[in-house]
Amino acid sequence: MSRELKEKRIKRERRHRKTRAKIHGTSLCPRICIFRSNKNIYVNMIDDENNKVLMTFSSLSKECKEGKINGSNVKAAVFVGELAGKKAIEKGIKKGIFDRSGYRYHGRVKAVAEGLKKAGI
Repeated sequence: MSRELKEKRIKRERRHRKTRAKIHGTSLCPRICIFRSNKNIYVNMIDDENNKVLMTFSSLSKECKEGKINGSNVKAAVFVGELAGKKAIEKGIKKGIFDRSGYRYHGRVKAVAEGLKKAGI
């Protein structure tokens, strides 16, 4: 890994640690945590009070594969956000705290947030 990429990753992880110290999710209003890899995007709904992951979604899910959606683009991110929002509403979760994990609010991260908003979260 080149030095620039390593520094970029370290800075993102530092930003994520700083925001994690400030954000706290509950079972009724969970922390919606995003992880973005080069090929896929992942969304976790986390209850920090009980240290539990309530739900997890990704672009690797059956629904994405059935819709023939590529996991590494904005279209897939919107789909994963909408899917997460619909399933959360079915479980009785109406709002959440968006944790962008140190990533800029741009591109796929923004698309997940828009998908969640479109679903009603």
